[in-house]
Amino acid sequence: MDVECETDERLQGADTFDESEEGIHFQKIINTYRCYKPYSLRRLCKTLAYLDSLPESHREKLVKYRHHLEELKKCIDANYEIMLEVIGDVCQMFENIEYKSCAKRDAKHRQAVKPTSVDVEKTYSVMKQIVREWSDEGAMERDSCFIPILDEINERFGNCSNRHDVSILVPGAGLGRLAYNIAVQGYTCQGNEYSLIMLFASNFILNKCKGSYLYTMYPWAHQYHNNFHSSDQTKSIRFPDVDPSAIPSGTDFSMAAGNFLDIYTESNKWNCVATCFFIDTAHNILAYIETIWNILKPGGFWINLGPLLYHFADMPNEDSIEPSYDILREAILAFGFKMVKEQTDVRCYYTQNLRSMLAYEYKSVYFVCLKPS
Repeated sequence: MDVECETDERLQGADTFDESEEGIHFQKIINTYRCYKPYSLRRLCKTLAYLDSLPESHREKLVKYRHHLEELKKCIDANYEIMLEVIGDVCQMFENIEYKSCAKRDAKHRQAVKPTSVDVEKTYSVMKQIVREWSDEGAMERDSCFIPILDEINERFGNCSNRHDVSILVPGAGLGRLAYNIAVQGYTCQGNEYSLIMLFASNFILNKCKGSYLYTMYPWAHQYHNNFHSSDQTKSIRFPDVDPSAIPSGTDFSMAAGNFLDIYTESNKWNCVATCFFIDTAHNILAYIETIWNILKPGGFWINLGPLLYHFADMPNEDSIEPSYDILREAILAFGFKMVKEQTDVRCYYTQNLRSMLAYEYKSVYFVCLKPS
């Protein structure tokens, strides 16, 4: 069963879209995936060149290291084949827009839409996200964040005579696994994601993967530091760990592309909004809270888990507010929410390499808020 992909109505218009700002950005993300291999090999070749410049007495002690670097080339090649599959048919991924010229543009035009090094390194983040959401290796990390949310949904709505009548929204859905897990339990669920680089990958997994353990990927090939063993850097994972196409008939599951604040404007529409590592992605976090309040039906629940990293806090060219949790909690209550469950210091990880010498642990907040009837 194909998962519907929708997008912001403001982006409609296939005849003019390709030359718009959004169309150019779309092409840039395609190029970002295409640039994965040459960018990654440049980094690897830089290390090899420096290795060759070392004294012979040093090089002869690093023969195994050279062999390891040669293995990394194979890992990058394998990853690149997956990247090409991800962007294989993205020009038709949205129902209401066809990017007619994105595959036909002349080479000069495509070359003009150049991704930066920061852009290309986002493909590394996509691979780590695949580990987190769609591999056996990510199960522990995934479960620590998703199970509390899923359990709460079932506690609140599990006894409904028809779960299909319960509509649940997952903003910041990433690669769609949390939304998928909710939908397969019979609820009507929509995931929302703004990042095109994530949407390309989620479209590939949810709509193109017709089976489990279909692909082998090397997500840590670009982690050159904090490795106990060389094999840690070249370790493979297989994905997806479940068959995304084996979704029960009649399941209402969709992914919507676009800015959360722009798309979700209809009042009293959703029974539940589930946010996981999402609310701190806002420039103005109160705008997110206000939108959640407006779109929830009276008697609906907002379930949240995550830290307050505040993604724009240290970007000099971006405006941002970063209230502490105690201030944020007061604001949530001031909007009219009733906090019915709250737990602080929830220990969890996000896209961590379990074999690395370094790991970042979040002390997240988990809460459930009711919009009173």
